[in-house]
Amino acid sequence: VLLQASGGGLVQAGGYLRLSCAASGRTFNSYAVGWFRQPPGKEREFVAAISWNGGTTYYADSVKGRFTISRDNTKNTKYLQMNSLKPEDTAVYYCAVGSSIVAVTTGPDYWGQGTLVTVSS
Repeated sequence: VLLQASGGGLVQAGGYLRLSCAASGRTFNSYAVGWFRQPPGKEREFVAAISWNGGTTYYADSVKGRFTISRDNTKNTKYLQMNSLKPEDTAVYYCAVGSSIVAVTTGPDYWGQGTLVTVSS
């Protein structure tokens, strides 16, 4: 496994979680990172992306102002801080990497295993 997302769980609406995406076997410090989610019964959708050096971030409108994507290249780990969670944020969350923000949002090179986030009302 090259990428593994973790940190999911059950939280009440209005609560918060921080997801982590750890890499193993190789580093992805020169790659852009994206987070995606797949709600139950729906297609996977883009959530957020960050450039290789953290200088550029991009968010879906549905999470803008509530979620923050970040990365720590010294730890080869990427994060998604999720605040003010809503029931509609319930989904399996995946991390992915690509050669650029455009690439990671349109066709990632690698996908990580997902982590389930459930937000109760």
